[in-house]
Amino acid sequence: MAATVIIPARFGSTRFPAKILASETGKPLVQHVVDRVRLSKRVSRILVATDDVRIVDALKPFGTECVMTSPAHPSGTDRIAEVARGLTDNVLINVQGDEPEIEPSVVDGLVEHMEGSGDEMATAATPFGAGGMGGVEVGNPNLVKVVTGVGGYALYFSRSAIPFQRDAGGTGGVGPEYLLHLGIYAYRREFLLRYAGWSPTPLEVAEKLEQLRALEHGVRLFVMRVARATQGIDTAEQYRGFVERYKGKGSSLETSGVTASA
Repeated sequence: MAATVIIPARFGSTRFPAKILASETGKPLVQHVVDRVRLSKRVSRILVATDDVRIVDALKPFGTECVMTSPAHPSGTDRIAEVARGLTDNVLINVQGDEPEIEPSVVDGLVEHMEGSGDEMATAATPFGAGGMGGVEVGNPNLVKVVTGVGGYALYFSRSAIPFQRDAGGTGGVGPEYLLHLGIYAYRREFLLRYAGWSPTPLEVAEKLEQLRALEHGVRLFVMRVARATQGIDTAEQYRGFVERYKGKGSSLETSGVTASA
């Protein structure tokens, strides 16, 4: 199975205005996302779904395929659903436009999970402290946390530190595991269109987390665990950190792996 990746890229951003076009590396932030996804083996097509012609114009020199969408969508998933109405693919992957270091293997892993399961929606997470996450504060509201059940399905997502540890040291001296949610989702097309027909839900609005709409409607959302953390760019400070890592590694961030047809 090969999937289509749709990258929602909204021009407006409250915490970091126009971040999607930040170009201190020589290319727009969202183009880094496209280039990482191109290294995936299970992707047949990559589309950037945007609400602003400035993003289309900025990506033209890189040969990136863009689709204009309504500026009124309440979430990236709703934006992707608009594009999905014109597609026939069974599995669609949402890689957020501010995830310039997303692992191609995570994209492939979610495609493979959807191929081998009947799940309607899936995402990914990694333990705090793994793969370069040492020293990152669990309480940082810009980093979304998820708790899962024994079967690997999400119980809740939050910007708060969950689970809450009431007693210091935990039970028997074992503290809770904190999982960092990664900015990627996989959907069945039919489910995605159904999701877009639901109004934003109270928890979604409170936390500003679109995946909570699915949970509030009783959807089983599988969370694939991965070993390495990647961070989305929500603030100018996080972007500066990415620029430093990118310049320190040269272009190696986008030249390893197998390039997919895009």
